[in-house]
Amino acid sequence: MTDRANHVNLQMVEDMGTNGLKRPKVNTMETGKSQHGSVVSFHNIEYKVKMKSGPICKRKITAKDILVDLSGIMRPGLNAILGPTGSGKSSFLDVLAGRKAPDGLSGEVLIDGAPQPPNFKCLSGYVVQDDVVMGTLTVRENLRFSAALRLPSSVSQKEKEVRVNHLIEELGLSKVADSRVGTQIIRGISGGERKRTNIGMELIIDPSVLFLDEPTTGLDASTANSVLLLLKKMANHGRTIIMSIHQPRYSIYRLFDSLTLLVSGKQVYHGPAQEALDYFANIGYTCEAHNNPADFFLDVINGDSTATAPNKMDTNGEVNFEEGRRNRQSIEDHLVQEYCNSSYARETKAEVDRIIQGKELRTVHKARTVTYNCSFPQQMKWVLKRTFRNLMLNPQTSVAQLGVTIFLALIVGAIFFGVKDDPSGVQNRFGALFFIVTNQCFSALSAAELFITERKLFIHEYTSGYYRISVYFLSKILSDIITLRTIPAVVFTCVVYFMIGFKPTVGAFFVFMLTVTLVAYTASSMTMAISADQTVVAVANIFMTISFVFMMIFSGLLVRLTSIMDWLSWLKYFSIPRYGLTAFQINEFVGLKFCEGLPIPPISNGTIGGLICTGEQHLDSQGINYSTWGLWENHLALVSMTVIFLTIAYLKLRFMKKFT
Repeated sequence: MTDRANHVNLQMVEDMGTNGLKRPKVNTMETGKSQHGSVVSFHNIEYKVKMKSGPICKRKITAKDILVDLSGIMRPGLNAILGPTGSGKSSFLDVLAGRKAPDGLSGEVLIDGAPQPPNFKCLSGYVVQDDVVMGTLTVRENLRFSAALRLPSSVSQKEKEVRVNHLIEELGLSKVADSRVGTQIIRGISGGERKRTNIGMELIIDPSVLFLDEPTTGLDASTANSVLLLLKKMANHGRTIIMSIHQPRYSIYRLFDSLTLLVSGKQVYHGPAQEALDYFANIGYTCEAHNNPADFFLDVINGDSTATAPNKMDTNGEVNFEEGRRNRQSIEDHLVQEYCNSSYARETKAEVDRIIQGKELRTVHKARTVTYNCSFPQQMKWVLKRTFRNLMLNPQTSVAQLGVTIFLALIVGAIFFGVKDDPSGVQNRFGALFFIVTNQCFSALSAAELFITERKLFIHEYTSGYYRISVYFLSKILSDIITLRTIPAVVFTCVVYFMIGFKPTVGAFFVFMLTVTLVAYTASSMTMAISADQTVVAVANIFMTISFVFMMIFSGLLVRLTSIMDWLSWLKYFSIPRYGLTAFQINEFVGLKFCEGLPIPPISNGTIGGLICTGEQHLDSQGINYSTWGLWENHLALVSMTVIFLTIAYLKLRFMKKFT
């Protein structure tokens, strides 16, 4: 789809001069108040991560430097962080945004000269590299969701709607405001419009600082340019925008106000973007005519510029890459040293020292807290509403699930159609019940996607203060149980029960339906417990499949449980199919007779020719207690396992690593 926002043009970058831009006050969207973007200063930022090296038997843990002694100031305007892959751009951006785990982190980040608050990530805007927005909802619905949860309750619903409409107009999204964002199945808006929607989700709180991680990723050159023009317009209106970017074209580079160049986590330049070329020329690296400055900087840093002569020819005329590698390292050291000795570094240090003068430096080793603007009921209302709407609008999780359930029910019903009350009916009933409980277990594998597919969305929204973990967890559980477990279980029961011809009593029918539902709940809960901390659906499915296969062995059909050795028999207590199959059998077999009308008289033990003649005899042969309590204890076991598995899933979400 063509980006409809291309009407944004160079008029957005008015007031931009060679050395910077005018920074007028920005009017908030409805209050009429004016404010300046915040000044973000950072002092002696260092970040290290622990890495394992060496063979397993002699594994050593070493500390790797990701960021090394970074100091500087980001003022209102468009501030770019540039560097090659692996230079630490994203890590640096996360540190400035308060989204980096404090382990291994030292230094100080100040906002307008004051310590960065622990909940700064909830007060600022952060646009992640991979767009995280609900694709089944429209642009307007996504913005309403952000406004409802991130704006304080003191802002009325009418004012929130005004802010949403104003943002849609400002972002150039009026034509697609009521169009779905789009998923892999549902065709949606263009890439540029999608990126603008993500920016709008953060601008809804009117943050004084907006962070963007690689905002041009996945966009064509024209669309990327239109997005940066939009950001430049916001910067011209006084907002502080800090972004990491890999290799922008010249039309984008000339929009930058300040530039920070990183190599291996070290600064090689921090100052006005328009003065960077002169700085490099002064230290011996001159940019060729018509060369893109961003490309030139990366070439110099990587040692690929013709001015740096990265590789040497050996005596045979072949390129000596080892010499080139050493030369690139020397270039890196040279660039770092030149910057440390430059006037830019001295002026920056002096200004940072003035900002922190009279204030004792504190380490950034402090807790990252999340604060909320809405109450629990308000969060629950909006998250649950969005979750149900997403399910209803996603054919993969709604229509397909119900369609597969009906199809399987018809197949099972046809295979075991009209089961007889004769000796063959014992085996057919047993087989049908085993198939039903197994089908319910493996149908629960779809629950593995519940948390995995939305993992990035959940982490971003939680850390940004949209909602509590308990709200997200409860909304997903309720939507999954009601939509994908209860309804299919009821439909499956209504089709299968009467086609097969199970016990024709009202009580038996509803007990059967209850058992089917409980098995689905328990299996789904186990799937959630296993997949809650996984990142790949296929891996979670492997774990689930292995678990269910072992559970099937101890279900009571494939092997007689009373014959299993004592040191293995305890595993039966962890088998979901065992509890379900036992409950099914008690509900179905009690009171049934299979030998009535046969010409051969029964022998003394109640069988005919060794055949089982009553349902009770079958249950006795399986070692099943078919008293009233024997039925309900299996249901109680399923409920208990469901509660335990859901608790494990919640704890995994609670303690999931949410900061990189």
